[in-house]
Amino acid sequence: MSTDSDDYWFPAKRYGWGWGLPSRWQGWVVLAIYAVLLVAGIVGLHPGRTQLGFSLYVLGVSVLLVLVCWWKGEPPRWRWGRD
Repeated sequence: MSTDSDDYWFPAKRYGWGWGLPSRWQGWVVLAIYAVLLVAGIVGLHPGRTQLGFSLYVLGVSVLLVLVCWWKGEPPRWRWGRD
């Protein structure tokens, strides 16, 4: 994969550290899957009754999202807006 910024699913934020909204359809699909998994966790795990299980589920799904962003996103670093 080339390092052209058009190949990144998640561009870097202009200010701060991390990634912004997706720039490619694949990134939007990943974000939609993340949202569906969160809703499924809310419906299936009942956060009011199983707080620890729900918290671990949300943590696991969020870690997966960050891993995909790291793999398919622009390299993260602190940015001040002048790049």
